[in-house]
Amino acid sequence: MENWDATETAARIVAGEVTAGEVVEAAIQRAEAWNPKLNALTHFDPDRARRQAQQPVTGAFGGVPTFVKDLEDLEGVPTGCGTAAFQPGPARKNADTVAQFLDTGLIALGKTTTSEFGLTGTVEPVGGSPTANPINLAHSAGGSSGGAGAMVAAGVVPIAHGGDGGGSIRIPAAFCGLVGLKPSRGRLAMMDKTKRMAIRIAQMGILTATVRDTANYYAAVEKAAPASGLPPIGHITNPGNEKFKIGAFIDTPLGTPVDPEIARATEVTAQRLGDMGHEIRWIQAPAGRQVADDFLLYWAFNALLLQSLLAAAPKARARKLEPWTKALAADARRKIFKVNGAIKRLRAFEATYEAVFEDLDVLMCPTTAGPAPLIGDLSPAQPFEEKRDKLLRLLPYTPLQNISGAPAISVPMGRTETGLPMGVHLAGPRGGEARLLELAFGLEEAK
Repeated sequence: MENWDATETAARIVAGEVTAGEVVEAAIQRAEAWNPKLNALTHFDPDRARRQAQQPVTGAFGGVPTFVKDLEDLEGVPTGCGTAAFQPGPARKNADTVAQFLDTGLIALGKTTTSEFGLTGTVEPVGGSPTANPINLAHSAGGSSGGAGAMVAAGVVPIAHGGDGGGSIRIPAAFCGLVGLKPSRGRLAMMDKTKRMAIRIAQMGILTATVRDTANYYAAVEKAAPASGLPPIGHITNPGNEKFKIGAFIDTPLGTPVDPEIARATEVTAQRLGDMGHEIRWIQAPAGRQVADDFLLYWAFNALLLQSLLAAAPKARARKLEPWTKALAADARRKIFKVNGAIKRLRAFEATYEAVFEDLDVLMCPTTAGPAPLIGDLSPAQPFEEKRDKLLRLLPYTPLQNISGAPAISVPMGRTETGLPMGVHLAGPRGGEARLLELAFGLEEAK
């Protein structure tokens, strides 16, 4: 069962080859075997899942086991947000994002780890156990949806809930050899926290092992609740016949180095797409240093808002925030007079980004500038400037779609000589998920 994707698992349950209870029980056993090595779970409730598995199967993924990222509410379970700054009680109900996710028939076994408030690209809590990559336990599974990536890559579950505010679905997908789509802004239910942001950079989504699971999930959600103001995705099942103009680039927006193996794999992937009949045009990165600086300042500003809210909350302990979160907040406080300008420029970038697609259909680049780092390399306990510079070098590509509200998907593109996965990043204009899924199907078939 661990080799079945969510689509196959659901089909076998409907066909009567297995029961939801049997599938859930097998996933429970895998979680119990894997999690001591991965440290990918914050809450594990087998009995709850067993009870749910006895209910009638409904939905596209009826009876398929999964996990929910610990940034959103799952009824009856605390929402820890990866922080020691407060002690939450059980959530009274599912968040809208979680309800939409589970309405496809998925059965939650519990919740997966995240970095503190999703603010960094690895899950290494200060004073706690880091979330390891099942491909190589010495390396990070990425973040902030690191626990989700680890659980799917280990084969514990075939699909998991995640969220992406700067690459937090796509980064674990690349590091763990998975498929991770950040949808267009407004495609899925929105986090309550995101609704209050000056720029709604964060979107919920999923991590899967196959492109068809991602496509089938979005088809199921769209059937139940079509997104207002966006073109429908439809039910994408194959590469399709349309040929796209693809703007490919490897150089980072900051001009920082790219791992040679990842650069070469990107070139090979571009060639592969060209062999499929798509037109490849090598271009410069569609953003520069100013966009990166503005995004980092806006990111820090949100950390400052979080710190302020916790300082005012009667039962919270803002002093227990991790060094990285505190340093982000301090950086924003020092530059507070620059925040409004950064927000204005980031909002203006939406139009700049969309203009790229007047002559192109898709952008293609690496998902990350290097493979999964060793655990400790991105620790939130290290000096602020050191960690910031490492993040900017390793993860320079993904924030553009969070700023613009556009979709982007990370698809596996092979492994390094040491066996670590690499991901290729395909991005489109807002509402362009269909073309990304078609290209992802084509690359998956070619691989």
